[in-house]
Order: sequence, then structure tokens, then C-alpha cells
Amino acid sequence: MKISLTKYLFITAFILLQLPLFAQGIEGTVMNQEGEPLPFATIFIVNLKNGSSCNANGQYKLNLPAGTHTVQVKYIGYEAQQVQVEVKNEWQTLNFKLKAQTFALKEVQVKGKGEDPAYTIMRKAIAKKKFHRLQYDSYQMKAYIKGTGQLTNAPFFLKKKLKDEGVKLNEAYTHESVRQVKFSQPNKIEEKVLSVRTSGDDKGSPSPVNYIMFSFYNDKFGEAVSPLSRAAFGYYKFEYAGNFSEGNITVNKIKVTPRSRGDNVFEGFIYIIEDYWAIHSLDLKTSLMGFPISIKQNYAEVAPAVWLPTTHQYLFSGKVMGFAGEFKYLASISNYKVELNQKLLAKTEIIDEKVEEVPESVAAIKPAKEDKPIELLANEDKLTRKQFRKMIVEYEKESLKERENPEVVSERSVKVDSMAFKRDSSYWAQERPVPLSVKEVKGYQRDDSLAQVQSARLTGKDSTGVIKKKSFNPTDLIMGGSYNLSPRTRLSLDPTLINVFYNTVEGVNVNMSGKLRHSYDSLRRVFEIAPVVRYGFASEDFYAKTRISHQVKQGEKVSMIYVQGGKFVEQFNEENPIHPHINTLSTLLFRRNYMKLYEKLYVGAGYDYKASPFLKFSGSLEWARRSQLYNNIDYSLFYSEEDRPLTPSLPQNIELEDTGFPTNDALIFKASVSYRPGKTYRMYNGKKIPLLEQSPEFLLMYRKGISGVLGSDVNFDQLELGVNHGISVGVRGRLEFELRGGTFLNNKRMYFMDYEHFDGNRTILSSLRPAGAFRLLDYYNFSTNDSYFSGHTHFQFRKFLLTQIPEVRFTGIKENIFVNYLKTSSSPHYYELGYSLDNVFRVFRIEAAASFHDRNFQELGFRIGIATILKFSSN
Repeated sequence: MKISLTKYLFITAFILLQLPLFAQGIEGTVMNQEGEPLPFATIFIVNLKNGSSCNANGQYKLNLPAGTHTVQVKYIGYEAQQVQVEVKNEWQTLNFKLKAQTFALKEVQVKGKGEDPAYTIMRKAIAKKKFHRLQYDSYQMKAYIKGTGQLTNAPFFLKKKLKDEGVKLNEAYTHESVRQVKFSQPNKIEEKVLSVRTSGDDKGSPSPVNYIMFSFYNDKFGEAVSPLSRAAFGYYKFEYAGNFSEGNITVNKIKVTPRSRGDNVFEGFIYIIEDYWAIHSLDLKTSLMGFPISIKQNYAEVAPAVWLPTTHQYLFSGKVMGFAGEFKYLASISNYKVELNQKLLAKTEIIDEKVEEVPESVAAIKPAKEDKPIELLANEDKLTRKQFRKMIVEYEKESLKERENPEVVSERSVKVDSMAFKRDSSYWAQERPVPLSVKEVKGYQRDDSLAQVQSARLTGKDSTGVIKKKSFNPTDLIMGGSYNLSPRTRLSLDPTLINVFYNTVEGVNVNMSGKLRHSYDSLRRVFEIAPVVRYGFASEDFYAKTRISHQVKQGEKVSMIYVQGGKFVEQFNEENPIHPHINTLSTLLFRRNYMKLYEKLYVGAGYDYKASPFLKFSGSLEWARRSQLYNNIDYSLFYSEEDRPLTPSLPQNIELEDTGFPTNDALIFKASVSYRPGKTYRMYNGKKIPLLEQSPEFLLMYRKGISGVLGSDVNFDQLELGVNHGISVGVRGRLEFELRGGTFLNNKRMYFMDYEHFDGNRTILSSLRPAGAFRLLDYYNFSTNDSYFSGHTHFQFRKFLLTQIPEVRFTGIKENIFVNYLKTSSSPHYYELGYSLDNVFRVFRIEAAASFHDRNFQELGFRIGIATILKFSSN
């Protein structure tokens, strides 16, 4: 029978397209002897250096090329099994039943004070930890990564709102990716994203590779102290729990117990390979802010004497304020290709000089300055822990000196394959080593529609109409609402209902505000208009203002120009230290009208420019007509005029007998600079990203009241210097401070709103800036037009008083102390000493503070604030 060329090509193409359907490999279940599945057991193909994991039901499915393969199955606490299997052109079912691991207690010659042999094992492992990080020049691997999270509970009054926002309880939210990763010394990671399956766009989110690149050979694993840290013996007790043989190696099981349980210390078991003193596997738990975290890792020998992780498992869970959830994270590593460091191939026996006898020949080894540490390592077959560690440290220092850019502490590049977001289900069936659960499958069906919405917003194209356009409803003026005018244009109305306030000048005042925002070029350029209108029922005054801004991003550089103006009420301190809601409650309930207001008719413009994250400039020029305001209402729910009279809308001040003022015009220029020295960077896709937390921030501000221009009545010059910094101390200890000092070079003509004001507080609520605000200071009493200095320090402990109790630490509670200081040319020395419980119910901060004038005690007060872990802008 003859076949035409066209038919031949068609049949050939059809067969080639079907080849993936006839993939072969092994599949099955890993169980214990009782037939119970072992979730997330590790499957490792020894000859291919290829790893995979089971799912939560102990099931696995692994594609393999035809041929004979050595399959090794591991599960922490169970004996490893290793079998050979011949794979043909079909799937083979291969089930495993693992036996519980039995541990032998080797005879140990006890010396010294009879310490547990675990300490010798851990001292040797710590001595070699830097060696294990340096024994390869580079390695490549393929990583399949899956993270699945779900919200399991929420406050009853928010469940409907969450559902409307697309967040449903007990539904899986899953991220899957396949990535090719290359690590090169000293800290360079090149990542290629081969495929991603998740909701929305993954390109701007943190790479999950960050988690699998953390190493327990570093002093810290994330923020927690590693059991192999140089300071490990200060944080942990170790206990020898036996050993077992696996092939030709002996593995020691070490129990890790924190000396003080709580956040950022580990508890569990770490397995160390005898003689090599490398990690074999680990099963550890820790907590972050009281939330438990479980970590499991299995290692394999991926090159001669090189053990690297082949599976990672993380489990996060917790409850806070009625919310509960969990997140499971699994990484399966395969196709390791290791380039060994040829200078560190020699095997050196480590002697623990603390308990083991040191031969005279070894004790006599004392390197001279001209000796190369790498040559000594290659020539000596025995060294003490201290000798070995010192030589490795010196070798690392020499290597780092050879770097071209010593200020760059790490390099990272991420490239996304053009097909990464387009892979179909057949691709994932081929690449996915861990089968999806039923919940994860349903979650993908939901997320596919959400991804279309996000894509439309970024591209500006909505041809399928996935973005729902809401029609206007009059109730939106009261309850708030938002409208998609186009994929990149959005109108938002703030809820007027929660912007109804009360003060003694306007009585009840209603504020209506909104924002029109248009984005260009995938959010690089943004245009925004934000108007506000306000009406006071007691004063019968109508106010309005607006701000128009345009922002442009070009890499690290960000510039914004804005104009604003209107007629509005303003606090004398332009930082607005008293929130209108707080003043409303204080006035109505306690008859304390702390907010002091004046009227401002103004127009102004400004320019903000961030040349780099280390250097920022801002400047503004404003003309304003300021008028005094008076109380128009004398009403509160409690107390009478005789018991507690309301004060005028004028502050009290020790420098001015009367802060009242006539209507005046003011033209004021303001400029400021922020700078951070000591530049260190990490590289990302060829761009330098600064590590800001490693250097302090220095501030310079100049303010000028310009006289005689546009009728301006003011004439003053103010100069201020400041510094902010935060320093980590130990485990989770942190010291933060803020210092400010300034003076008025010229104060010929000023009004009280032009004075320097300080961030005071007279209400029960504390500031959002625990290291930058006073707790008991009057808002305006010490305001000045002369020289001044203020200082704030805030120290957070891991353990202090109540946190000495482990049960308290496990709740996530922290203890802080703070000291605040203020001195002006006219004020006494003002001090505040305070103590606080932080992260109470994971949300609140409860403070007690005492204030002093010079050495005289003034008052004791209590404040409630937001936990420092929750970072909010004061705006």
C-alpha cells in the first residue's frame, strides 16, 4: 500500500505529538508497617540525583527514562529503603512499607565532666558548617515548588465581606512553579522560571526559591538561630538519641532543646552524618510571633561527600483575632549538577580538643602569616576544631577579597520563560511530582477567573469583559464605593458614614472625599485627583480642598509633582497629632477638646524626588491666609460647664501668654533631604537594591517664612537635623532610636502655627510610631520658636520580665521599654520612662509611662496602641 508524503508527515507528526501520553515511570504509595500512609515521604533516584515527594496521602508519581534505576525512599523516623527497578515503556506500581527506625546507642568514652556525646558531635558539625557551604563552587538544580494555604475561620461579621471579596473559608489557594536554579559562590542565584500556575501575576511576588535557599549551615535560618550557629550552645541543649546505619554511613540522631523556648529558636531533631559532620535530615519546629512553624528537610549525597536538600516541607498555622488558617509549603529538588571546589577536596579528621586527646604533632600546628590556609587544609589530615574553623574562615576572607564588587552582598537574577504562564494541564501532569488534592484542583478553577481580571488591569485591555463595572447607587455616597471606569482608571468614594466628626468649632461636621486614579504603562506613571468637601452644622461653614498629583517611576528613581489648594480647617501642628475620631470621643465623653483648629485658605505646589533609596529630596512652596476660629458649640454627653469647661480653640504655651493671632498671609518654603551612608546592596536582575536597615538615616530640613512677597507677613528661618536607626540585638531583640535637634536662625515675625511642635498625646491611644512619639506630653505646651532637642529610644526584648515564662513567650507577647526626652530653650528637662506589652492578642500594645519635669515626677499614664509587628503609616 502506498502512502502519500502528506499522509506520511501527518501520521509522523501525530505520533510525535502523542509521545508524552506514553510516558513511563513509577507510581505508588509509601506506608508504615501498619499500612498507614507516610505524608510527604522522599523518593530519591540515586543514579539520576533526582528527588521527589509524596503528597499528603503518601502517594507519588515520578516520570523516569527507560532503564534500570536505584530508588531510595526516606521518611524521618523510619528506616530508608533502597531498591532497583527496571523501567520500560509503561507505568509501574511500586509500593513501599517502611519500618520504624531503630537506634543504637554506641559506647562512648566519657571524659571531662561526663557531658553528653551530642555536644562533641555538634561542636564538630559547627566547626565544619562553613566548609559545607564552601565545598562547591556552584550547583544547579530543578525545583518543583508548591504552596497551598487556606483560611479556616474568620469573625462571623466579616465572613460575608470576605466572600464578596472572593476569599472563601476552607478553600485551597495554591501556587505551583517549576524553576531551574543555579547557585554560585559566594552568594549568587540565577533562576529561570519554567512554569507557574497561580492566581494573578507572579512576576512581582517574592520568589519561593528564597525559602529553599535558606541554609541551616548559616548562623540564622531566616530569623531563627540555627542549631549549627556559632552561638548555638548559648541557645540550645543537645542530647544524643542514638545512631543508625544507612548504606556506608552512620547517622547520629541529636535532640535539640532550646534553653529558653519561644520565638526564633528550634526544637526537635537534627541528624548528623558521622565523620563528615554534615546534615543528613532534620525535623524541627519553631514559632514566629507565637505562630507555630514546622520544618522538615531530607538531604542526599548529590556529589562525592556533598549532601544537599532534596525535599523541603514547611507548615505554618495560627489564629489571631478570630481568624485561623494554615499554609503548607513543599519543594522537591531534582537534577543536581555540582561543580566541586577543587581546593577543598581533602578529607580532614576533626578532633574535639575539649574532650579528645590532641596528638602533639597536631597541637604544634600554628600557621604563620605567610602560610596559605588552603595549603594547610590540603596537607593536614588531622586538625582540632579551632584550627580547622580558623583556616576555613581565613580561606573565606581571602576568597571574598577577590570579588569585584565587595559592597554587593548577594546577587540574584530571575528570568521568566515565555511559556511560563501558558503551560497546559498535560504539561503539569508530566512535571508535577506531587499529585494535587481535590481542594487544590477546585482552587485552580476559581483562580483562573481571578487571573483574567488581574491581567486586564495590567495590560489595560478587557476584551472579554472580566472587570465588572459597578453602576452608581446613591447609597454609595454614605457607604462608599468604587467604579472601574476603564481597566486602568478607577474612581473611589470614601464612606461618608465614618467621616462624620464632632468638634467645638464646627459641631457635627460631615466630610465627603474620593479619589480618581489613572495608571499608565503598567503602573509606572500614575495620575491622581483627591478632592474633599466638608460642612460644619454649628459653624454653618462649607469647606473644600483638592490635591492633584502625577508620579513617575524609572527603576529606583521616583518623582512626584503635585499642586493642592482650597479652604479648610487645620490643626496648628501640620502633622495632625489628634485624629478627628479620637477628638470626637474625647469631647463628647470626657469634655476634653484637645484638637485646636484654625482656618486656612491656601494654594501650594511641591516636588518629591527619590534619586535612590539612600537619597531623597523634597520641596514645597505654599501661600496661605490663616484666620482664627472660635467655639460655636458647648455640648458634651457628660460633665457640665462648671465641672469641666471647654477650652477655646487656641493652644496653651509656656512661651506665649496668648496664642491668638490676627488674620495673616504667609508664603512658606520648605525643603528636606534624607540620606543613608554605608551603602551595601543586593543585586536583582542586574539592578542594585540597597539594604537600608544596615545604615542610619540622616535628615536635614530647612523652612523659610518669606516676608513681603504676595503680602506675606511672616519672616523666619528654621534649620533641623535628625537621625533614625534600628539595630538588631541577639534573637529578636531590637533597639530603635530617633533624635531631632534644631533652631530658628531667625524668628522676627511668626504666628503660633509656624512654631516647632512635638508629637504629644493626652488620650488613651498611643502613637503608631513607638520609637518616635511622646506618650504623656501636652500637644502644644512646649512648642517653641527657638532651639530644641528631642530623643526617643525603644528597646524590644525577647525575654525580660513576664516573657521569662515560656507560656507567655509562646503567645507572641514581647516586652519593651522606652525613654523619651525633650528640651527647648524655655522648657524644663522633660522625660518619659515607659514599659509596654507588645503583640497582645497579636494586635495590640499596652503601655505604662511616667513623666518627669527635671527630676520632679508629674504623672503616670496608660496607653493602648497597635502592635509593632503591624506597620502602618501615620497617614
